[in-house]
Amino acid sequence: MSTGLTIRKEAALDLVSIGALVHRLDPGIIPFRKATECHIHVSGGEFNVAANLADCFRLNTGIVTAMVDYPVGDLIAERVRAMGVKPFYKHFKHNGVTGPNMATVYSDRGQGVRAPVVFYNRSNEAAAQLKPGDFHWDEIFAGGVRWFHSGGIFAALSETTGELIIEGMKAAKKAGAVVSFDLNFREKLWNLWGGQEKAVKVVARIVENADVLVGNEEDLQKGLGIPGPEVEAKSKLDPSTFFGMIDKVVAKHPQVKVVATTLREVHSTNRHSWGAVAWINGKTHASPTCELDVVDRVGGGDGFASGFFYGLLSGESPEGAVKLGWAHGALLTTFPGDTTMSTVEQVRAFAMGGSARIQR
Repeated sequence: MSTGLTIRKEAALDLVSIGALVHRLDPGIIPFRKATECHIHVSGGEFNVAANLADCFRLNTGIVTAMVDYPVGDLIAERVRAMGVKPFYKHFKHNGVTGPNMATVYSDRGQGVRAPVVFYNRSNEAAAQLKPGDFHWDEIFAGGVRWFHSGGIFAALSETTGELIIEGMKAAKKAGAVVSFDLNFREKLWNLWGGQEKAVKVVARIVENADVLVGNEEDLQKGLGIPGPEVEAKSKLDPSTFFGMIDKVVAKHPQVKVVATTLREVHSTNRHSWGAVAWINGKTHASPTCELDVVDRVGGGDGFASGFFYGLLSGESPEGAVKLGWAHGALLTTFPGDTTMSTVEQVRAFAMGGSARIQR
């Protein structure tokens, strides 16, 4: 069955993302108020997709973003190189005191009945200062690009980042790329400069340029301003609420050909039931459901998106693409950090019904 997407067969870059790079401080299961040490993970909702596609799925990807020239920036840039992502940076000088800064995310992992706690320091963030005109899209896309991706977190950072996303999307469309947007609605970020009313206006203009959307029913309601459906889900794994909203999404944005999301039932911090669904060119598709023993839940949704995009880019059937996204998102929760440590062979094996039996 056709996905309704026109995906280039070849290009120098399989996917380019635009978004903010951040570093996450992770004290593991110890709450921050009692922490004595932290692991540092490099992340960013848009970067995670590019990193996963490069490292696990062996595609050629790039990230368009801000980079501050100071030691934290050096650390982040090293991880971008290690994941095999080609950077397109606008560089900022750090004044040694107040920035500009690379954003910091603080996130412990919780344990059992104790939920993870996440908070931020995005003060004077360099990425929030990015604006239209900062990047030469003709140079970035000179060798061709197959897919362009961004998300709602970057859109929420300032009044200029959404405009930059739109500029990038239009340039990518001109270059023949499929365009995707992860709604990723973050109320705390939008509340700083306009709230949900502003979010709906900004996101609507962005989504006008998108072929593919990722987001759950809450993202669709709060990000797109679409009323909730009359159908009520029986459980967190029931896709009826999500599918019940698709007609309204497509009526508002008729150019959208794909809408996808993960389904997660949280039994405890370390035990989740996991699934994924997608509406693709008029047809609905659902993954199997599996039980997860979670090491670190951060990045699971980006793990799904990257595996799903890989399936579409590699010519899999719609059902096959959903299964690859579901499988990769599931595996990603078994690793510490926000980006993948899996291989495409492991993802395919799990998508086809593999087990956790020891591999010899």
